Amino acid sequence: MKYQCKITVLEAKTFPEYQEKYLADPKAGVCPYFKAGDTFLLDQPLETDESGQLMNGAFCSEAWYSVVRYVNHALQGEPVVEGWTNDDRMMIACCTDGTRPVIFKVERIDIPENADDEEQLAKQS
Repeated sequence: MKYQCKITVLEAKTFPEYQEKYLADPKAGVCPYFKAGDTFLLDQPLETDESGQLMNGAFCSEAWYSVVRYVNHALQGEPVVEGWTNDDRMMIACCTDGTRPVIFKVERIDIPENADDEEQLAKQS
């Protein structure tokens, strides 16, 4: 069996009252990296470039730190998280920006390579 990991942005929230009270830029607004519906499909773990950016700047490094453990489990064919969600192949996670958090769905995609893999997948569904 081969594995991929799909990251889907479910929602990008903003808490303007916290931004006004605590941020250097009190009108920072919603996260500039993500919008609901954005998806990222990974076949292997991401690597950062010299400036610390992921995917040529398309994925925020702070958000990455919030999902990377789930991504690594998915890409290794392990449960993304056990007993927490209604499907061990996925997790709902959130970046750490408390004034403009982004909610992600991280899911393992199972790709059968032979008949045994297909049978195993049919049992899971």
